[in-house]
Amino acid sequence: MSIQAKHQFGELDGTRVTFVEKKISEERKNFLQALLEHNGFDVRIKEEPIKKEGDPLLYTVAVTDMTFNPVIWIYQRRLRTPDGHIVTPAFWEQKGEITKPQYWEEKS
Repeated sequence: MSIQAKHQFGELDGTRVTFVEKKISEERKNFLQALLEHNGFDVRIKEEPIKKEGDPLLYTVAVTDMTFNPVIWIYQRRLRTPDGHIVTPAFWEQKGEITKPQYWEEKS
């Protein structure tokens, strides 16, 4: 669930995409989909094939904007939450709802 520094792109169902995250839970998929759609991205979701019975469903989330890189968009403060706050790395990683603290104020 950490921010991927490498810009990963490829094809998803015949469309060129930038991969945001792969093999994530449904909860994480819903969070990213809502956040990215709010910021104007065309989000594509693909359900990963189940390897064995009993495994949870996993998803791949991608956007059609080939220039999107989560690291750049988060640290350039270009993503906004639905209530208008800036998306911080902690918010992106779902470590909390607080969007005001700066990275130098984070306590472990």
